[in-house]
Amino acid sequence: MIRVLIAKPGLDGHDRGAKFVARVLRDAGMEVIYSGLRQTPEMITEAALQEDVKVVGLSILSGAHLDLFPAITAQLKEKGLDVIVVAGGIIPEEDIPFLEQLGISTVFGPGTPSQEIVDYIKSAVTEERT
Repeated sequence: MIRVLIAKPGLDGHDRGAKFVARVLRDAGMEVIYSGLRQTPEMITEAALQEDVKVVGLSILSGAHLDLFPAITAQLKEKGLDVIVVAGGIIPEEDIPFLEQLGISTVFGPGTPSQEIVDYIKSAVTEERT
């Protein structure tokens, strides 16, 4: 079973989309852990470590992704976690290449079909296992 952590980094207080994605992934047969609001990079990394997840999904609407995502990916690497990191929310197209350089596998923007998210995660985890 694929274990996924859905995390809300920073001070962003809106989690409707994150909860929706968590439900969609759960309904697709994945085990989903939702971190709750206002998580620090350290809290997200610790949750990923403790829950032994294969995927970390970061949901952000605040615009702080250029500050928070580098800290999160650095923490994950520092702890030696080999996880697939995906992101979603309000992220400008011009920021995506930088996020990919950090190790963010893909970015899902507003309106992404839920099945596309499910399929991507299943495929990414399958590819990593081979």
